[in-house]
Amino acid sequence: MSILRVFALAALLALAACQDATQADDATPVGSGFDFFVLALSWSPSYCEAEGDSANPHQCGSGRPFGFIVHGLWPQFEKGYPQFCMERPERVARDLERDMLDLMPSRALVQHQWKKHGTCANLSQTDFFETLRLAHGKIVIPEDLHNTGAYRMVSPADVSSAFIESNPGLDPGGIAVTCDRRRLREVRICLTRELAYRSCPEVAARSCGRKRVSMPPLRTR
Repeated sequence: MSILRVFALAALLALAACQDATQADDATPVGSGFDFFVLALSWSPSYCEAEGDSANPHQCGSGRPFGFIVHGLWPQFEKGYPQFCMERPERVARDLERDMLDLMPSRALVQHQWKKHGTCANLSQTDFFETLRLAHGKIVIPEDLHNTGAYRMVSPADVSSAFIESNPGLDPGGIAVTCDRRRLREVRICLTRELAYRSCPEVAARSCGRKRVSMPPLRTR
């Protein structure tokens, strides 16, 4: 075989490899039928305290020191959002449900989030929850918000600023910190369908307006 034919064959093999890689990238699941995602991170101790005896024991039982957990990954329109997009959705598969408990420590929460929000993403169960995990992995929880010991008072604006500082590319127009009458409840971060940060005026406008709210401590006992 001549040296020219060797080089030509090598070039063809390299081109085929590039095409395979492009096809693999194109196969990465991206939802459709909505404009963007909201990743909702819930401060678990606030939920547990607010719900009291009605709280889910898998999330709030003694010795379950959960801090920020994933409440959900919600498909959104620029105004409003879809929900319950399948009339009779299948239950989340048992093994997939189990695999999500490190991020969403309640089987009931996993099932509900799939029925209400996941069914609106035009993704399979596996792809939806993989996208949720990827979205969560993108976010750095500020070190100062790893509450472990006692009640503390925080400013929602400061919580927002801490997330923005810890996550380059996130800006004030793409995050909302929510509260109830006295507790920090959630941090909601807007992401494109490809999981890049983006602005979301309607979501950001729902940020907590209180000057200070409480952060109940983790349940370590």
